[in-house]
Amino acid sequence: MTRSERACQIWSVLAWAARNRQILTYSQLSRLIGVPAAGLGQLLEPIQSYCLVSELPPLTILVVQQDSGLPGAGFTGALAAELASKQMDVFAYDWLGHGNPQPDKFEAAVNARPSNG
Repeated sequence: MTRSERACQIWSVLAWAARNRQILTYSQLSRLIGVPAAGLGQLLEPIQSYCLVSELPPLTILVVQQDSGLPGAGFTGALAAELASKQMDVFAYDWLGHGNPQPDKFEAAVNARPSNG
């Protein structure tokens, strides 16, 4: 499975989490999709880039570190002072109505705006 195909899978999980106003830890997301937590940053980048390019709320803000409750170092979708506000924006957005972007959209977004380091 390519990175962008994995991003499609993760998008669905995060859209559902947003709909239910849930935050997920990296380890929870890891167990849900069957990928080691250490590799999730690379898989979240296409989603983060897509949200930035498309001017959507930062969907990847819903994935946090268990110890701190904060997104990982690769998260660039919001300033630290904006995290709570941006999470509320993510919860309020109709992700299920938006639909799941296809892999080519994620690849184009990463090419247009790399966002993870």
